[in-house]
Amino acid sequence: MGQAASDYPFLKGHGTENDFVLLPDLEGDTHGGLSEDEMAERVRRLCDRRAGIGGDGVLRVVRTSRMRPAELVATQGSRSEWFMDYRNADGSIAEMCGNGIRVFVRYLVDEGLVTPGLPIDVGTRDGNKTLLVEGDRVTVDLGIPQVLTATSVSIGDRTWSATNVDMGNPHAVAFVDDEETLAGLDLTRPPGHDEATYPHGVNVELVVRRGERHVAMRVHERGSGETRSCGTGAGAVLVAAAQADNAPRPATYQLDVPGGTLSLTWTEDDHVLLTGPAVIVATGRTSL
Repeated sequence: MGQAASDYPFLKGHGTENDFVLLPDLEGDTHGGLSEDEMAERVRRLCDRRAGIGGDGVLRVVRTSRMRPAELVATQGSRSEWFMDYRNADGSIAEMCGNGIRVFVRYLVDEGLVTPGLPIDVGTRDGNKTLLVEGDRVTVDLGIPQVLTATSVSIGDRTWSATNVDMGNPHAVAFVDDEETLAGLDLTRPPGHDEATYPHGVNVELVVRRGERHVAMRVHERGSGETRSCGTGAGAVLVAAAQADNAPRPATYQLDVPGGTLSLTWTEDDHVLLTGPAVIVATGRTSL
């Protein structure tokens, strides 16, 4: 049977089981012509885990030079060859995705579009990010974090103080008492938060200590719900833990997430580095 004219290619990938649908749109001629509402609807259909492909978000892979003039505002003047147009599962636009950008670069490497072992620059709505691919591990420089005014989060009738960390997108990091508490939290709905502090919503990380410079987290991502991992959230957890521990830099922590393990370092020059796996698991075509 022939393919429908509206068919387009996709890939499915994940970083510590934070999973994404990738849309190769290298020349900007497959998805770039959609309106914002049309693109949001396409993302929702793709990410639907029962009627679609399923994912925590969509990564559109496009050459910066091929983006429409209206889209170029998002690039902040990036001179990177590649731009990661990232959207949450509900279709909303997000500034950055630490696991997603590693999967994005894994695709570029697999397709021979960039060279592994050399620094790779990718434009995002949070500016340019530099990545390095070494074997099956990908490291991304998430940039310089900002620790803002302390806040709080709540689930049910329980409230915790939280560290407010901006990783290019907003995070509230709260430490809970023990593993049993962490495992029993209901993250099917967004945790309560200060709407004045986070008018556009917030990613919430709930964290427990497992040892020296070793922590574990669960996360509720705005626009996606609870996910198996969150790269920028992992960076926020590193910052909150290192500050609480008065850890000298460079400070390296192991972070366990439901989907695996990540390694993070807060460097002497104030950058957060995130290292972990990035895997492409499927390719195909769809007319969703």
